[in-house]
Parts: sequence; C-alpha cells; structure tokens
Amino acid sequence: MMAISEILNGFAKVEESELRVDGANGQPLAVVDPHSFTLEVSRGGAARLVVVHTAPHASQLRLRVAENARLELTEIFTADARAEVHVEQAADSVASVTAVQVGASQVDYVMDLNGRGAENRTDGVFLVGDGEHSVMKLRTNHNVLLCTSRGYVKGIAGGQSVGEFHGLVYVAFDAQRTDAEQQSRNILLGESARIVAKPQLEIYADDVKCNHGATVGQMDSEAIYYMRQRGLSETDARRLQIEGFVGDVVRHCGDENLAEALMGAVADKMERI
Repeated sequence: MMAISEILNGFAKVEESELRVDGANGQPLAVVDPHSFTLEVSRGGAARLVVVHTAPHASQLRLRVAENARLELTEIFTADARAEVHVEQAADSVASVTAVQVGASQVDYVMDLNGRGAENRTDGVFLVGDGEHSVMKLRTNHNVLLCTSRGYVKGIAGGQSVGEFHGLVYVAFDAQRTDAEQQSRNILLGESARIVAKPQLEIYADDVKCNHGATVGQMDSEAIYYMRQRGLSETDARRLQIEGFVGDVVRHCGDENLAEALMGAVADKMERI
C-alpha cells in the first residue's frame, strides 16, 4: 500500500498562493502545508484538490466555485494544524469535501451556498488517542432557495483523548425549498475518552426539508464476537469494524489510490490508540 506522500507524486504540485482553474482540469492538484491559498474554479470548470497538513501551522483557504462548476476537495491532517476553510458556491455548482484528521488538529469549515441549485457534500472523520484533542467545525449557509447540502462526520476517540464536532445548518429567510442534512456518528474506545457532538439547525424559511442528529457509543460487541467466532483475533475484529466505520467517509475522496493510502493511515493510527 502506497503512502500518502507517494500518491501525491502523481498530482500537480501547486506553489502559488492563488490559482484559477478554467475548464476541466484532469490532473488533480496538491497543496502541502499552505499558509494562505485561494482557488477559483471558473464557470463550467472542474477541479480536484488535495490539501495536506504535515506541520503544526495555521492556514486559511478560500475556494470559489463558479456557476455550473465542480470541486472535489480532500483535506488531510497528519499534524496538529489549524485550518480555516471557506467555500463559496454559485448557481448549480457542486462541491464535494472529504476531511480526514489523523490525530490532534482543528478545522473550521464555512460553506456558503450563494446560488440557486448549489449542492454541497462534506464528509469528515477524526481519530484521536493518547491525550490528543481534535476539533471539526462545519457551518453550511443556505443563503438562497433550492440548494442541497449533506454533512456526515464520524469520530473515534481512545485513551484520554477528546474529539469535538460542532455543526450548524443555517437557512436564510428566503431560502425556500432547502434540502439539508447533518449527521454525526462517533465511537469511544475507552472509558476515559470523550466526544462532543453538536449538530444544529437555524432555520428562517418555512418550506424546507432539514434534519440533524448525533450518536456517541461503543464498538459493536456482537459484531466483534461474530468475527471472533470465525477465527479472527479481537485486535483484527476491532480493526475491521473501525475500517468499515470510516471507510464510507474516506472513499468519498474520489481517488481510489488516495483512499487506499488514507485507509492505511487510519489502520496505522488504530494500532497506536
């Protein structure tokens, strides 16, 4: 299985702090440890972007998706970095975001759906152990009518670690026929671990379809027992359950090789939790 750094060798490394993508960009773009970065996907264009945080630094990302444009963003945290990410979407644009926090880090996403028919999907997963503290914030603003958003965040915490998810779906007064969902699912691997999950709705329109929810629980003991009855060790059974739990999030990144590398990073992290 290739490491994340090896996978990125096949990406176009971006050194500039600002970039505009016109048309369909076939080769994915990679940005490593940015302090400030702005990407604009022009009308009808398409871009795939991977941002990797490998050092404890602060960063600001601004991503603009024009009318009928598409953006796939994968953001990976392997160090205690802090990131603020602002995505602005015009009419009929599509943005797909996958965030993976392997250890202590903090990311604050703000999604502004500013054009009719904009679609946003944000999937995230965080894994913490050994006293680490990870925070993921997601605010999705439905500023106009007929927009769709889906937010799914999963967390795993072991040892004396703390994981936090703070979410908000905001629906403006005239943003009728909004379709929004925000869910948080979490697993605790020990009695001393803690996860805070707070998805929220703030709605000022009356013709909407919105829901949210959160769960925090333990691993499925019956599933582990079932796998052990078929010859797996408890360690392997736990690993397989965790891989299944986070796999549906990780594989939304849209790149099979990158998804496999991320699953490898998840497996390595689980061995240390």
